[in-house]
Amino acid sequence: MENEYSFYISGMPRVSEEHLERRRAQILDAARSCFIRKGFHETSMQDIFAESGLSAGAVYRYFKSKTEIIEALAAGTIGGLAGYVASVLKEDPVPALDDAVGRLTEQIVTMAGPGENLRLAPQAWALAMYDEQFGTYVRGRMTEVRTLWIMYVERLRDAGRVPADTDCTAAGKALFSLLPGFVIQYLLVGDLTPEDFRRGLRALASSTTLTPEPT
Repeated sequence: MENEYSFYISGMPRVSEEHLERRRAQILDAARSCFIRKGFHETSMQDIFAESGLSAGAVYRYFKSKTEIIEALAAGTIGGLAGYVASVLKEDPVPALDDAVGRLTEQIVTMAGPGENLRLAPQAWALAMYDEQFGTYVRGRMTEVRTLWIMYVERLRDAGRVPADTDCTAAGKALFSLLPGFVIQYLLVGDLTPEDFRRGLRALASSTTLTPEPT
């Protein structure tokens, strides 16, 4: 294993920012592989040291604990997905529900492919139920994304696509649940596609005020 501190001579750092970032990515890649293969609980820090090929000191220089590594992986995934959700739901004109959810679920499929971070989502949600620090982080990020859905319903209302008296907060909270539901079915059941979701929403919308406008 490579000792990270071998890059220091006489107390003078010779490590570039690019090198440090590569090391951090190396640790996260190793941890992701371990978590996907063994799960959060069964993966030890020793497993991550071995998978990364780095010493304990080198890994602990970047992350103080396994939870910090999980948080870093979650931050990258949630941030990327939240950014995509925002870009779709804030489009002008406001997209139809089946179109918005269809594109979002397609992105989820990409982000939940073999070796990708989003495959860890169910484990992360379970961890957030009892780990106070991590739970606070996950709840905060989920609340931010849920707010985007509430704003989306408000835009539908303002565009006359749903009744003026629609409870936008309640509707937004309900729509937020669609994406985690898709993740669970896609990863655990394995027989759901974005097009299935589109067809299902169209079937429901055909008898509701969420019917997409004609193109």
